[in-house]
Amino acid sequence: MLKLLFATGVAALIACGATEPTVPAVQSPGTAPTARKLVWADEFDKAGLPDTTKWAYEVGGNGWGNNELQFYTNRRADNARSEGGKLIIEAKKEDYQGRNYTSARLLTRGKAEWKYGRIEALAKLPAGRGTWPAVWMLGKNIPTAGWPRCGEIDIMEHVGFDEGVVHGTVHTEAYNHGKKTQKGQQTPVPDATQAFHLYAIEWTPDKIDFFIDDRKYYTVEKSVLGSTVAEWPFDQPFYLILNVAVGGNWGGQKGVDETIWPRRMEVDYVRVYQ
Repeated sequence: MLKLLFATGVAALIACGATEPTVPAVQSPGTAPTARKLVWADEFDKAGLPDTTKWAYEVGGNGWGNNELQFYTNRRADNARSEGGKLIIEAKKEDYQGRNYTSARLLTRGKAEWKYGRIEALAKLPAGRGTWPAVWMLGKNIPTAGWPRCGEIDIMEHVGFDEGVVHGTVHTEAYNHGKKTQKGQQTPVPDATQAFHLYAIEWTPDKIDFFIDDRKYYTVEKSVLGSTVAEWPFDQPFYLILNVAVGGNWGGQKGVDETIWPRRMEVDYVRVYQ
């Protein structure tokens, strides 16, 4: 109900030509109060396939460089749909396009990208060995720069074999998991698969702060990583990705429990403030 009231209020304000609401920024001790404006959101209140004005699909079953097992489908309600005011991304065990699992990977590429701001998602994560849900971002320049030079911000990652532990990470050309030099932190969220939690970053020209339920648990700073593009590619627009992978180099590290499927990530809303 609170989400519906908020969404209705935003729609009314926009319809009347008013400015969007502002929210207080999370402040560090001693900083002056600031405010941010809601610049993009999806409340997932319309049942059916995800809004095509906001989301595209990454489609395929090539393992995505991580030896993942799923085939990401295109506009298939079995794998991605709005239902009951929430986005459902559902991984299923089924034979499809030469793979044994299906899932969905939604992204805002070509529809919305942002440089700096607060990006947040209220989500409940899937349980079970072999699940690998993520809320993350890639640099808009990935077609020309490639990965990891484009940069990657993992707002939230969770692997089912280590249930109740959530990870926030950045990858760059200088710091990435291929070199085992990625910069990140993990934090316990014991009921991450039973309850909704707010996963967020606050991204400025100088640093990226990682939050769960507005509790900051990690910061990466430009002054520490370095200011070259190889070290800090975070001065350009990034797009958002929501997905549930099956298995893979990390998610499948302890194998995949074939008895648990289907498994779903539920997202109550996604909001971007600047």
